[in-house]
Amino acid sequence: MQLDFITQFLPPYVSGFPAFGILILRLIWGSAMVLYGWTKVKNPFNWMKEEGMPEFPSILQLLGALAVFGGGIAIIAGFMTPLAALGIAVSMGIALSIHWTVFHDPFVKYPPNQPGPSYDVPFIYFAIALMFIFLGPGKLSIDYLLFG
Repeated sequence: MQLDFITQFLPPYVSGFPAFGILILRLIWGSAMVLYGWTKVKNPFNWMKEEGMPEFPSILQLLGALAVFGGGIAIIAGFMTPLAALGIAVSMGIALSIHWTVFHDPFVKYPPNQPGPSYDVPFIYFAIALMFIFLGPGKLSIDYLLFG
């Protein structure tokens, strides 16, 4: 009975050929999140200081590192995908707010092939996280095996 209460909020599972597209995106994007998160979990309480960002409370830095690193692993496996994507979306939302309010970075740097800051990457990652929240992991996932 309690499982039905939880699963009613999950999106329907995409099947067939589109499920392969979702799987490929999960593998690529999840791997990127694991790699981004790996640098953070190595110093989970002070990683923002190392990256030249404003200081956040240590517990929030730990939660951000775990959300990105652990969320990436969960996304790859397709396990608790909407919840993992929600954690990553919150982390990317905070990254966006820092780019906008603290650094005043442009959406895309100009010229785009030159080094420099911009917020297009965290914005795209935020959008992908929203896609997984609303679309789910597809049938090629642990979520489908457990809840489908």
